[in-house]
Amino acid sequence: MQATAYTYDPASRSGSVLLDDGTPVPFDAPAFDAGGLRLLRPGQRVRVEAEGEGAALRITLVTLQTF
Repeated sequence: MQATAYTYDPASRSGSVLLDDGTPVPFDAPAFDAGGLRLLRPGQRVRVEAEGEGAALRITLVTLQTF
């Protein structure tokens, strides 16, 4: 699914994304590392993979969206 990078802390390699419906979803270092990124800037379009639903939604991968 696609989202927009919302926050990112380079020290912890964690942050959050905004889904296209405006829902903020946090991600942790393993999800960031799985995407192979070095840096993420707020506002960048990203592709995320997730598991679970609702309050249990967990991001498992964050990578840049390419067209």
